[in-house]
Amino acid sequence: MSFTGRIGLLAPSSNTTVETEFFKVLPEGVTLHTARLPIVSVTPESIGKMADSLDVESQLLASADVDVIILGATAPSFLKGLGYDREVSERIERVTGKPATTTSTALLEAFKALNIKRIALGSAYSPTVNEICAHFIEANGVSVVAKDGLNMIDNLQIGRLPVQTAYDLGVKINCAEADAIVLACTNWQSMAIIEPLEKALGKPVFSTTQVSIWGALKKIGFKGSIPGYGQLLRHFH
Repeated sequence: MSFTGRIGLLAPSSNTTVETEFFKVLPEGVTLHTARLPIVSVTPESIGKMADSLDVESQLLASADVDVIILGATAPSFLKGLGYDREVSERIERVTGKPATTTSTALLEAFKALNIKRIALGSAYSPTVNEICAHFIEANGVSVVAKDGLNMIDNLQIGRLPVQTAYDLGVKINCAEADAIVLACTNWQSMAIIEPLEKALGKPVFSTTQVSIWGALKKIGFKGSIPGYGQLLRHFH
């Protein structure tokens, strides 16, 4: 009997990538249901305002009887530092009665699953948002030994970036000290290059959409293997 489940995804309103990448990767029997949180520009101010509609949109997702709700947005789940990802999950759970997680929580869990202690961070973000992301990761006990970003603020433009930009930045930030590469921003196409980048660099590659898929599936008890998108999805831990 095949595994079945429903994932509720809270996506940024201007995100045109995360849903399409979820649909390509989710195993047969698992369906995706989406609500949207308003954002156009990826700045600390606009990221913070996304949470204003979190309760309402989460309740709408819960009405579809989803098995889990994930905030599939990287920056809104790390914006306020250590523990903020868990605060967001608890808020969703409180208003919906459904299990919840976030992209940032899933990323931290992925580090533990593959015993990652040091990462190189690449993102589509501005230096300001990239720095907030690095601080969040380091506050959770993982060293950021290299980082760079594409300095993008317009979220629609991020969604139009060719997937090759993720590969190229992953190669650029790679260094011997890094146990893994992290490509941050769920609106930045990345899933198709994770496997070739891992083969080229000889180490795990995490994209924030990939860890979101993994985290949501793990939360609903999926135990299978999803090949073609990196070590994390190939071997559920």
